[in-house]
Amino acid sequence: MGNEDKRLEQNKREEPLSLLSRSLITGFVGGLLFGFLGIVLYFFNFSEVTPKSYLLRSWITADWTNSWLGNMLTVVMTGLLSMAVAFVYHIFFKKIETFLMGAAYGIVLWGIVFYLLQPIFPNIPPLADFNANTIVSTICLYILYGTFIGYSISYDYNDTLYQLRAKEEAE
Repeated sequence: MGNEDKRLEQNKREEPLSLLSRSLITGFVGGLLFGFLGIVLYFFNFSEVTPKSYLLRSWITADWTNSWLGNMLTVVMTGLLSMAVAFVYHIFFKKIETFLMGAAYGIVLWGIVFYLLQPIFPNIPPLADFNANTIVSTICLYILYGTFIGYSISYDYNDTLYQLRAKEEAE
């Protein structure tokens, strides 16, 4: 009976992840990647702010937040927060096939973080006080981030539809 159980288990197909699950994974990976790139921009003085300034340093002033542990925790927090960003894109914009929607989404996110939410973060100066390098590099980072999230989710949605239609036509 042991051999029979193994054979049956081997013959089982794994259910593919749902479109929403894949969107959330895309958001998490995008948050990790672009959170790390935000830290790199700060490290090489392209930006006066780092994701750590928003996520950790606004509320925690301990010395460890300036170490590698603070950076890694910030990257993971950015990944988790990015899952919510991907969820919103999945709900409202997944059917839009152009990468320009993702770029526009990135610009809107930049405006929300740097303009609308700025009063929440006491250690971040107002937008008018940033130098041009910070503004341009962070806008570019958010455009790339929005394009990554948007195009990945839209492509996955449209590819799934295409596969379902092809499967229906084959039957």
